[in-house]
Amino acid sequence: MSKVDNLRNILGGNGFKMTNQRRVVFEILAENSNEHLSPEEIYELIKDKYPEMGLATIYRTLQIFEEIGLVYKLNFDDGCYRYELFSSEDNVHQHHHLICNNCGKIIEVKEDLMNSLEEMIEKQYNFEIKNHMVKFTGICNQCREKENGNGYRKET
Repeated sequence: MSKVDNLRNILGGNGFKMTNQRRVVFEILAENSNEHLSPEEIYELIKDKYPEMGLATIYRTLQIFEEIGLVYKLNFDDGCYRYELFSSEDNVHQHHHLICNNCGKIIEVKEDLMNSLEEMIEKQYNFEIKNHMVKFTGICNQCREKENGNGYRKET
């Protein structure tokens, strides 16, 4: 089954029709799966090929995608929400992110190291955790190299 057929099935199963606009936004997210795109960035990628599609349509489409679990809505404290497609590899939880304070680079941490902490919290507080979001802020390797001249030298 193609990704577009899968999208059609998910939309239909949730009471939504497949539209050209929804397909295009989905394809842009899929083509840029290593990015964390804002609605404005999606619009910039779409507008030349589909000038009739407005920013409001992109916002509405992303809201629908979030409601039916197709995308994660991420807040990296940079003034806008960013979106990425939900991956079946992610299971229930989102992956974690490293965010550079200098250049804004976002690095994905694929490993979920929080499972044992979640189990402990669930037991201690009698609370069923459905998801968690972790973001680490700091300075990426490229920015450290720029700051330190020839490269990063870790002080001991």
